[in-house]
Amino acid sequence: MVRSVAVPWPLLRTMRGVRCDGETMTQEILDRRAAAVIEANKYMTLGTVDPDGRPWVTPVYFTPDGHATFYWASSTAAAHSVNIAANPDVSIAIFDSSVPIGGASAVYFRARAERVPDDELEHCAALYTSRYPELRKYGAEELREPEELRLYRAHATDHWILVRGGDPDYGTGIDSRRSVWS
Repeated sequence: MVRSVAVPWPLLRTMRGVRCDGETMTQEILDRRAAAVIEANKYMTLGTVDPDGRPWVTPVYFTPDGHATFYWASSTAAAHSVNIAANPDVSIAIFDSSVPIGGASAVYFRARAERVPDDELEHCAALYTSRYPELRKYGAEELREPEELRLYRAHATDHWILVRGGDPDYGTGIDSRRSVWS
């Protein structure tokens, strides 16, 4: 007796990495999708841990330098800045929270964060402010002692993209994440 098994449509479409139209899932497509998420969003959620091991997350507007380095300006007294000084390991999520439920796209990173060294501030400050025409242009002198703000950056060590369960190309019925830029 042959039993038929109902396979959810999204899973059927992507079994063994081949879509129903015969096109093979490619890493390049996922990489492009991840790059588009970064480019389309101004804020990232930055996750840090304080010296007692308690997590802290905060939104910061950011400028990417490619897909592996992210810049933001913050007060040295901000909780995340204090946490980074004690422990540079951070996590990052970039996503658009205004989309309808089920329509999310997101990228996730593990990274190492640091204050931008003074000798790199001129170049990095220009890069940081270049993304936002509405942002006041910070000069390097405004991001050094005795000023309150500093320029920070995170270098991503691991990268993932959200693959929605209902994604028409890669969904399996359950949200998952796939490595990108590996």
